[in-house]
Parts: sequence; C-alpha cells; structure tokens
Amino acid sequence: MTHPTPAAAPQKDHGRAGRDLKAAFASAFVLLGAIAASLVFWKTAFMLIVAAAVVVAIWELARGFRAKDIDLPEQPLMIGGVVMVAVAYFWGAPALVTATAVTALGVMLWLLRRGIDGYVKNATASVFALVYVPFLGSFVALLLAEGGALDRGGIDDAGVQAILTFILVTIASDTGGYTAGVLFGRHPMAPVISPKKSWEGFAGSVLFTAAAGWGLVVWLLDGDWWVGVLLGLVTAVMATLGDLCESVIKRD
Repeated sequence: MTHPTPAAAPQKDHGRAGRDLKAAFASAFVLLGAIAASLVFWKTAFMLIVAAAVVVAIWELARGFRAKDIDLPEQPLMIGGVVMVAVAYFWGAPALVTATAVTALGVMLWLLRRGIDGYVKNATASVFALVYVPFLGSFVALLLAEGGALDRGGIDDAGVQAILTFILVTIASDTGGYTAGVLFGRHPMAPVISPKKSWEGFAGSVLFTAAAGWGLVVWLLDGDWWVGVLLGLVTAVMATLGDLCESVIKRD
C-alpha cells in the first residue's frame, strides 16, 4: 500500500518586488524607530541593537549552513561576536583585531570536542562566519565611537552623524534600486544568482545614493559635495556586489 506524498507548501508570489512589502515596511519602521531612539537618547544602547543583530545573523547563518552538512558552533560565535562589538566600541580597532583572533582560536578549540570528522570543514566555515558577521558588523561600532564612547548621543555627536549617514545612504540604495527595478527593470543583472535584480535597478540605486550622499555629507557632515557623490557611488556598487554574494550563499 502506498501513501500519497504531502504537497509542498505553496510559495507566495510577491510580484516584481520579490518581497512581502507589508512585512518589510513594518519591520523597517520598528527597527528604525528603535535605532533613532537609541542614537538620540543614549547611543550606547545602539550597541545592544547591533549585538542582537549579530546574534540573530549567526543563528540564521548556522541554520542555512546545515543544508550543506556544516555545523557552526553557535555559542562561541555568538559570545565572541558580542564581545567583538563591545571592544570595538569602547577600545577601538586594535582591540577588535585582538578579539577577532582570540574568538577564532576559541572557536577552533571548541570544535576539538567534536573529534576529527568534519573538523576542517566546520572550522573553516566558522572563521568565515566570524569575519562575515561580527567582524564586519563591528565597523558600525567603530563609526559610532568616533564621537566618543561615553557621549550620550544626539544629532550633534560625530559618531551619531556618521551612523545616520551610513543608514540613510544604505536606505537610499535599496529604495532607488527597488523603485527603478519595479518601474523600469527589463534587463536582469545576474539572472541565475538574483532573478529580480536588474541593470535599471542598479542605475536607480546609483542615482539615489549619489544624491543622498551629496546631501548628507554637505549638510550633516559639513564636507565637500564631491565626497558625498563618491560615497554614494561606492555605496551603490558595494551594496549590489554584497547583495549578489549573499544571494549566492543563500542559494548554495
């Protein structure tokens, strides 16, 4: 006697946007509200948001890696990641480098408990995850500490201004890419890797980030306009390349 195979849950089609816009906007408003409150009233609280994001990202990455039979040691990566964010904020880049090296060694020693089988694979993936998530994420802490780690925050704080510029330029890149992609997207940039990403969307991202960079650097950071345009161009290129890399990781 045979039993029918259960049908797979149907995937929702979110149209050309490629995402659930209601969920995306709701989560964005909540997160941006929390970020704004922390930066204005007590900027050290923003580090708690960054640390929480690092923990969630490591957990999510570990879930994905299990599809390839790679088992990341989540506990030492999460603990080390939070420590890396904290030392970067309070003691700067040299302390971050030290914390990264110590965490990498600690993770490799932790994996010794599992024995020989799969050690190289899991250790290599763990070091990759360590650099990809908490090390790069800690650069946000370095930016915020620019105004002084003990300052309360507020719009006049140099570190807060740097973080606001970083966030708003990133939002401009995503918004410009999404808007132009939905309205004008006809030529896929990398159809195998990311079918929804188009050259028209990339052009919109470049335009929006160049304009946002110009305005933010001139009015918020009191810098030269060409620096803002350059910031926008670099952001659009690196955001797109980073998104493609992340898409490859996700699909693999």
